[in-house]
Amino acid sequence: MTSAVRRSGPYAAIRDAVYRMYERRVEASLPTDNIPRHVGVILDGNRRWARSMGLTDVNTGHRAGADKISELLHWCTEAGVEVVTLWLLSTDNLSRPAAELDPLLEIIENTVQKLAADGWHVKPVGALDLLPDKTARVLKDAYEATSGAPGLIVNVAVGYGGRREIADAVRSLLLEQAGKGTSIEELAEVLDVEHIAEHLYTRGQPDPDLLIRTSGEQRLSGFMLWQSAHSEFYFCEVHWPDFRKVDFLRALRSYAARHRRFGS
Repeated sequence: MTSAVRRSGPYAAIRDAVYRMYERRVEASLPTDNIPRHVGVILDGNRRWARSMGLTDVNTGHRAGADKISELLHWCTEAGVEVVTLWLLSTDNLSRPAAELDPLLEIIENTVQKLAADGWHVKPVGALDLLPDKTARVLKDAYEATSGAPGLIVNVAVGYGGRREIADAVRSLLLEQAGKGTSIEELAEVLDVEHIAEHLYTRGQPDPDLLIRTSGEQRLSGFMLWQSAHSEFYFCEVHWPDFRKVDFLRALRSYAARHRRFGS
């Protein structure tokens, strides 16, 4: 049975009705006092989704994945999430062939512009200096246009790598202290984790309570390496374009069922 038949066959309406009933049931069972403040999402599986649909242009998958983002943000708002971080492009992705990377960057630019136009509080997190000037400008413009927007903060991780973020944080810290006349020896005597945390891309935000990855891969691939020390992980089998509200609710339910001891 092909993917297209599974999605549009005679039983699709019945299946969708059952999903909606189950969705409401899961939503009603969620404890309102144990919702993650910050959710990070690795939007994985766009290319595999396109291939599973019999499509040769993988950018069709990237566009379908981009269309899913708005739904996720509304689900997060409904649930009471305060911050969501979306990993849209890694530093490793920048090495993809231009035939794929250039259209992907355009999709990301259009997505970020739409998020800003829709009134979300957009904050870029990543090494903007690694990106093409046009892409970096779009990200900066979205941040400047929405910095005062209320509600959900949407971190768009573009040109993001966890190791690069830590290196950038240390570099920023050293430059800051050098500007104050602090010697390396003096800094070494007082340096602690908070000094580095204050220079991360996500400084001032709570660390992610829950990290979700779609497409069945069970690894973080460097996503929020520093911030995820006490995060809960949820790995979902579906490819990102097929991610449904019920999948999101299941992730929240799994999170709520865990006892977080933070090492104590």
